[in-house]
Amino acid sequence: MTGSDKTPSHTTPSSKTPSSKTRSKRSQADRGVPPPLPEPLRVAVADSHTHLDMQDGTPEEGLAKASSVGVDTVVQVGCDLSGSRWAAELAGRHAHVHATVSLHPNEAPRIVLGDPDGWSGQKRGPGGMKALDEALAEIDALAALPQVRGVGETGLDYFRTGPEGVEVQQESFRRHIALAKKHGKALVIHDRDAHEDVLRILAEEGAPERTVFHCYSGDAEMAKVCAAAGYYLSFAGPVTFPSNHHLREALAVAPLDRVLVETDAPFLTPAPYRGRPNAPYLIPVTLRAMAAVRGLDEDTMAAAVAANTARAFDY
Repeated sequence: MTGSDKTPSHTTPSSKTPSSKTRSKRSQADRGVPPPLPEPLRVAVADSHTHLDMQDGTPEEGLAKASSVGVDTVVQVGCDLSGSRWAAELAGRHAHVHATVSLHPNEAPRIVLGDPDGWSGQKRGPGGMKALDEALAEIDALAALPQVRGVGETGLDYFRTGPEGVEVQQESFRRHIALAKKHGKALVIHDRDAHEDVLRILAEEGAPERTVFHCYSGDAEMAKVCAAAGYYLSFAGPVTFPSNHHLREALAVAPLDRVLVETDAPFLTPAPYRGRPNAPYLIPVTLRAMAAVRGLDEDTMAAAVAANTARAFDY
């Protein structure tokens, strides 16, 4: 704590309320502090979508911490070539880690059109469709590995990628769908501000037998459409945010045998820890909130989610 944060020696905590500036500084400091360990689950579950390569500490530390609270399995998601190689390698070393491989919907346009703003950290020039073909050929090879249980996260993201990238995103999405079907792997969907086009392309191409909407963001009506198609809906921290009534309504109508839970860590930390670092060990926080929405005890919810995740990713 810096000197400006200290309470003056002539003032007691009860006689002076901290200023808004002090509270703001403390709030900013708290944002870097990992949330405490939740009460362990009695029935073990899986984190259906995480990014251990983006989290603090070693993967082994993260896995041990998760296991200590009843999260005994994780699906490690690759979003570009290096991340997909890393996911496959990690899953090859750990029996309870399963990998997915992909070019993220925001990665594909940057491969083709370039990345002049450095959003991906690579500052690439335009590679054209030839570069996309080459990258997808490597995803194809990785998807054939036994420890790789899914292709994704793929799909469409109209929030971050502008209109110039839509055509590339859609082509990449179609190619990922084909790879998932070729290898008999789950398809993991990233859908941001693109519900109609995602559902349309899945219908046009024919969805794989096991399709998972990661961090489901639609409403109850869309959940019913997904349920009719047999898709899995994976809920993350946002289902706990007070303003997200539409997500809780979607969870309430989704068939229980199609519901998964995830962290998407280090992003999307559940309430009341929103804004602080996320990790697989926080799955119990989200799962308990989900159980409350469904009117189920946590053991029943955990057992259902564990069975669903194993079925969705075929492990």
